[in-house]
Amino acid sequence: MSDELVIAGRAFRSRLIVGTGKYRSSPEMARAIEASGADMVTVAVRRINLTDKSKESLLDYLDRAKYFLLPNTAGCYSADEAIRAARLGREVGLSDWVKLEVIGDQQTLFPDTAELIRATQVLVKEGFTVLPYTSDDLIVALRLVDAGAAAVMPLGAPIGSGLGIQNAANLRILRERITTVPLILDAGVGTASDAAVAMELGADGVLMNTAIAEAQDAVLMAEAMRAGVEAGRKAYLAGRMAKKLYAAASSPMSGVVR
Repeated sequence: MSDELVIAGRAFRSRLIVGTGKYRSSPEMARAIEASGADMVTVAVRRINLTDKSKESLLDYLDRAKYFLLPNTAGCYSADEAIRAARLGREVGLSDWVKLEVIGDQQTLFPDTAELIRATQVLVKEGFTVLPYTSDDLIVALRLVDAGAAAVMPLGAPIGSGLGIQNAANLRILRERITTVPLILDAGVGTASDAAVAMELGADGVLMNTAIAEAQDAVLMAEAMRAGVEAGRKAYLAGRMAKKLYAAASSPMSGVVR
């Protein structure tokens, strides 16, 4: 039975979304993305060559017939910067979708949530499908939904940290309260078990980059992340057993020959 991730009416086969930065080479990036099974790939508008056709671009390694490109506004520190980057991505034909990032602190790369909400409001009015990277704060998430965000993308831990999910309770609250748009974990995943935990907590998808790109074997890690996301999703849908303080025999005693 199909279990697709649906965002703004568009269906994606994979619940894993991957980035394109930090790889040792573009060919390695292409192989890892293929191994991940992802069909949505993020590209940083401000970090790719969009104009000089004589120079190599990472876009040369991405089959746009196969992958849905999601421009992101990485490196933007104000709503105005992020809005300009989103507009640029649309103007050069990347997409009218945007993974919206507005960073508030250079050391932690935590989002500036006030500016993020403002940028979301502006871009939604301009016809963008906006997927904002945000904190795991419920109130901010609700404000983003009210502003028209097509998904809410809370961090599990700081970008590129690989720490795994640091506040499972907040993600559980978000899962319970965010019901009209997808909830996608964005940032902090370090290994496949982190991805599985995110999905077991009810995330609709996981977005990652560094965990794959900086693995010793990026292609093999991409395969592991694919399996982790799939396993976590199945476990969530299956419904885990209740936790118990004491042991319970695996084999029932009724009908036992005495």
